[in-house]
Amino acid sequence: MNNTLLMAVPLFVIMGVLLERARLAENMLGVLARMLGGSPRGMGLSVLAFSAMIAAATGIIGATVVMLVLVALKPMMDAGIPARRASGLICASGTLGQIIPPSILLVLLGDQIGNTYLEAQQRAGNFAPIPVSVGDLFAGALVPGLMLVALYGLYLAFVLRPAKGVSVPAQGEPVTWTEVIFTFLPPMLLIVSVLGSILAGVATATEAAGLGAIGAMLLAGWQELRFRIERWLVAGAGIAAFALVALRMGGMGRAALDTPAGLLALAGAIIITLGVLIAATRLWGRGALQGALGDTMKISGMVFGIVIAASMLALVFRGFGGDRMVVQLMSGLPGGQWGALLLIMLLVFILGFILEAIEIIYIVVPLLGPAILGTDISPVWFAVLLAMNLQTSFLTPPFGFALFYFRSVAPRSITTIDIYRGVIPFVLLQLVALGILLAVPELATWLPEVIFG
Repeated sequence: MNNTLLMAVPLFVIMGVLLERARLAENMLGVLARMLGGSPRGMGLSVLAFSAMIAAATGIIGATVVMLVLVALKPMMDAGIPARRASGLICASGTLGQIIPPSILLVLLGDQIGNTYLEAQQRAGNFAPIPVSVGDLFAGALVPGLMLVALYGLYLAFVLRPAKGVSVPAQGEPVTWTEVIFTFLPPMLLIVSVLGSILAGVATATEAAGLGAIGAMLLAGWQELRFRIERWLVAGAGIAAFALVALRMGGMGRAALDTPAGLLALAGAIIITLGVLIAATRLWGRGALQGALGDTMKISGMVFGIVIAASMLALVFRGFGGDRMVVQLMSGLPGGQWGALLLIMLLVFILGFILEAIEIIYIVVPLLGPAILGTDISPVWFAVLLAMNLQTSFLTPPFGFALFYFRSVAPRSITTIDIYRGVIPFVLLQLVALGILLAVPELATWLPEVIFG
């Protein structure tokens, strides 16, 4: 209850739920598809690009996969993409929010890695280790996440060709710059504000999550506004919020109210408050805010229920000295710390078939993590390796969550075997990305070093 970092979880959840309910997805995907053409390759790359953008905004697998099925499955199949390949693309693209920050998985992983690293370093005799923050993990996961998207893109560009006997639909009306700006600019500004404030060091993950929740409420409320004055106020609130974050990232510190900067910040805060109140009132009147709050409580309750149960299991195991036994076993492995690292990666991949990612984090990291985190291996690199490995758990049967979400809304013509076979290439690509990250640690450590030193 005293862990302020975990307060970011429900805030990021409601941010994702509100954006999912704002009906931005249909417009974004439609514009992307028209920009890249109606061919199988263009349609597949459109879905991938859209998923990468929405992953940075929502990070909720269930909402993303279901939304992609409802919005993108039929257009993909109409463009000539086989059902099996379309199923695999949607399931894999829907899980990108777990590796592309800001991610709930990275928040939970940062909590466990940070605590375990401090304890392991102190046991190893280092009583002043540099703390590991969620911001470090966000920065570390950004390049590997984009690398995974690039691997998916190369695969799609190679395998997607028009099917025999299927005519490619016409591209439709050309896309105007105005349409592109008003479709993509608002969600992109929100992503830049949330992620940028963390990476710039001007906000904690919890503060940035609160900013994201406010921004998502403004975007969702915009759809419900009827009067011009309301639209001006809500738009002004969004612009004011982004401007204040940009000024803070630009070096503007705290300012007294009797200074121009202080008066500017006060005026911005008033506009933001009015805009949020108007958006919340409209969303409440339509019943959307109540639904979003209900979904947030359900998802957050599930997450924290798993966290508490998994923490109790790990605590009992450690109470009986199991963690010390594990460290001794790991130290006796051939290959030293590299042998221990490879064994942990193998165990996490196997556990991904039968356990949920959050359970793996709260069981594996406290028990097996000290064997690695007590050495000179970068904790950020280790955390990003775990995150990339855990990405596979959402796609591996029989308990891959993305497979269940897809099956729940997909048409009966697509069989469960089609879904399982469709995700195999993407699981292999995830393992390729994991191998590249193992071979090149700088992919995870370079950006945190540049940003945070």
